[in-house]
Amino acid sequence: MKNLAFLFLGGALLGNATASTPLQSAVDRAVADTRAEFTTPVLKPEQLAVTVIELRGTTPVQADYRGDARFYPASVIKLFYLAATHRWLEDGRIADTPELRRAMRDMIVDSSNDATNYLVDVLTGTTGGPELPPDELKAWSEKRGAVTRYFAGLGYQNVNANRKTWGDGPFGREKQDMNAHPPARNYLSTNDTARLLAEISAGRCVTPARSAEMLALLAREPFAPASADPDSQATAFTGSALTPGMKLWSKAGWVSWARNDAALIEQPGGGRVIIVTFTDGREHAQNRAIIAAVARRVLAHLPAVP
Repeated sequence: MKNLAFLFLGGALLGNATASTPLQSAVDRAVADTRAEFTTPVLKPEQLAVTVIELRGTTPVQADYRGDARFYPASVIKLFYLAATHRWLEDGRIADTPELRRAMRDMIVDSSNDATNYLVDVLTGTTGGPELPPDELKAWSEKRGAVTRYFAGLGYQNVNANRKTWGDGPFGREKQDMNAHPPARNYLSTNDTARLLAEISAGRCVTPARSAEMLALLAREPFAPASADPDSQATAFTGSALTPGMKLWSKAGWVSWARNDAALIEQPGGGRVIIVTFTDGREHAQNRAIIAAVARRVLAHLPAVP
């Protein structure tokens, strides 16, 4: 998609993109209608963030609702660990081994926390274990910040990728560092997440070949037979809003207090749209309809491509 070559100038997202009142109106309408639909319990304004990047025309266009707000990303952070792994590989900082590839695949395809935590160790040169004396913990924490610093250096403004993803929770030095060196949790904004997904889509994340490898892991089958998994990344998030002929690449995340999805959608004619939706609140985390409702409305009201 050579029309995306100007997406990122000087590390800034959509450096030459034009403002789009029609696209912003579509996002605002989708948010307002979705909030009006989900009132029991109330979906509060601060519990939702949405970013849309329109890639169908010759000039990419972005619109958002609370796009710079920091949300706990759950497993969407794995998209950033994937990109960092490819950057480290390209630079020769880590070895390309079958075990590394297995972990990358399981982290994205199956959303494995164990695979993710192995990759965090590889990327940062840190490991879990017993608590550390203060000086050693400080050095450990500095190393653990490598991925966050990498994205900050690229101009990402709301990325904290210092923490592993847990089932039962952190122990030992992982918990110790959360208390001693906040923030205790990862965070992302929908704007930063959409930017990374756009860079991958455009073949500009690390290299075109590595971007293609990332997309291969992110590919979903939204029209496959019903999965036994009620939280299938293909069908339980944005995917359920798609209509036949559309294609999906995505990374979802969910915990007991948050439910999120970052989706790249290709329409039957070949044009692509990114929709990133984050939600917050224990009262909404098990609601599998909110994210799809936003996406369905955005797709229904996308402005015509000039």
